[in-house]
Amino acid sequence: MTITQCRVCGSGKIKTFFDLGNQPPSNSLLNSPTDPETFYPLSLTRCADCALVQLTYTVNPKELFSHYVWVTGTAKGTQEFSKVFCEKLLARAGNGKHGYVLEIASNDGTFLKPFMEKGYSVLGVDPAENIVEMAEKEGIPTTCAFWGSEEAKKTVEKKGKARIIFARNVLPHVAETNDFVEGLRIALEDEGVLAIEAHYAKVILEGLHYDSIYHEHLCYFTLRTLEFLLEKHGLYAFDIDTSPISGGGIIVYAKKTKGEESEALASYRAEEEKEEVNTEKRWEEFTERAKEHKKEFLRILREATQSGGRLIGWGASARSSTLLNFAGVNIATLPMIIDLNPLKQGKYTAGTHISIVSAEKGMGARPTHVCITAWNFAEEIRETLKNTYGFKGTCVIPLPKNPRVIS
Repeated sequence: MTITQCRVCGSGKIKTFFDLGNQPPSNSLLNSPTDPETFYPLSLTRCADCALVQLTYTVNPKELFSHYVWVTGTAKGTQEFSKVFCEKLLARAGNGKHGYVLEIASNDGTFLKPFMEKGYSVLGVDPAENIVEMAEKEGIPTTCAFWGSEEAKKTVEKKGKARIIFARNVLPHVAETNDFVEGLRIALEDEGVLAIEAHYAKVILEGLHYDSIYHEHLCYFTLRTLEFLLEKHGLYAFDIDTSPISGGGIIVYAKKTKGEESEALASYRAEEEKEEVNTEKRWEEFTERAKEHKKEFLRILREATQSGGRLIGWGASARSSTLLNFAGVNIATLPMIIDLNPLKQGKYTAGTHISIVSAEKGMGARPTHVCITAWNFAEEIRETLKNTYGFKGTCVIPLPKNPRVIS
C-alpha cells in the first residue's frame, strides 16, 4: 500500500526523494533460485510538517514478520551488548525487583536473559511463531502477537503494568506507529521507565547507510521526530544513549511525566539542529551520494574478481539485500555468501539469488577476497576470518561512507 499521509502526524505534505527500485522483502529468502518472488516499491519519503523520513510503500506486516529468519543471539556482539543494555536500563529504572520487565519484539529472548539471571520477572511479546518457539524452549515466557493498544490491554489484564518496558529495533518496523506507542503507554507503570532503541537517522545520513533502507524499516527516526511521536502519547524523553547494533543507533529513555533531562539529551538536540539532519536538503544530498557509492562499490567488486580472484560474501543480512539489489550484484560477481545462522544456510538471497552457505563451505572454496556484506559486524567477522580460518586475502568493506579494501 502506498501512503498518502505521514505515518506519525497525518500530514499530506509528503515528498518522495530517493527511489531504490522495486525489491523483494529483504528476509524473504528462497529455497531455490527459481522460486517465485514478489517485488515491491522501495523509496523514501519525507514529511514537510514533522520532518519524518519514511518509506513510501507498506508491505503487509504478516508477510514480513509471521515467520522470521533473524535470530538476535546469532552474533557474539549482540549477546555481549545484551548484558550491557541490562545494566544501563536498570541504572535508569532502579534495581528494585518489584514489577516485571516487558520486551516488545523480544525475538529469541537474548535481551531478557540478563534480567532473568538477576531475578526479575520477565515477559516477551513477538509476532514470529518460529522465534517464539525458540524463546519458550529457552525458558523465556513469550506471547506470540503483534504489539499495539489491544495487545497492551490484554497484557495488563493478565500480568498488570510493567515497571520496565523496552523495544529494541522494532518501532521503525511498525505500520501502525501511533497505535504501537499507545500500547507502550498503556502497559507502562505510572513511575515506570521505557527504553526505545532505533536506527539513528543522523548516523544513516552521515555514514551513507542506504542499505538500512528496506521494507521492514518503515520509519527513520531522528531524536526530534522520535520525541514528537512519544510526546503525542504522553511519553517524555529524559535521557539518551548510543547502541553499537545495526551500524549505530540511539536508545531513548522515557517516562510518563516530564522531569529532569540529561545533558546528553540536550546535546543531541543541539547537534541535530547544527547538522540540519531534519532538512530536505541533507536528504537530497544523501540520495546523490548513494548513487555514486553504488558505482564505486561495483568497480571494487569487479577488480576483486579479475585476474583469477575468488570473491565470496559474509553476512546474508537484511541490509545486505538492499545493498546487493540496488547495486545489481548477482552470482556472476558473488557466487556465495556465508552466514552463521542455520535458518539461512541452504537458501538463496532475495532478488539476487546468491547461495547462502556455512562458513566451512564458504571458506572451503578458498576465496582470495571476502566482501563483508554484514559490515556492521566487520570487526567480529575479520577476527573469525583470521583466527579461525587463517585467511590471508583482502576484505571489501562496503560501508560506512566509501567502500574500501583492507587486508
